Amino acid sequence: MLPFSFEWVWDMGHLLFHGGLWFALNVIGIGVTYCVVKAVYDTMKGNSTNHH
Repeated sequence: MLPFSFEWVWDMGHLLFHGGLWFALNVIGIGVTYCVVKAVYDTMKGNSTNHH
């Protein structure tokens, strides 16, 4: 069942599950955003140090 269904009941189990789900998705999203922004910044900065 989906949250926009009229039969949905927000009990404690649903709140806990969805709270944990959205917390984990936010942490992953913030981490990916940080990595993308840092990669773009490092590319634009043009460091000549090769790490290979």
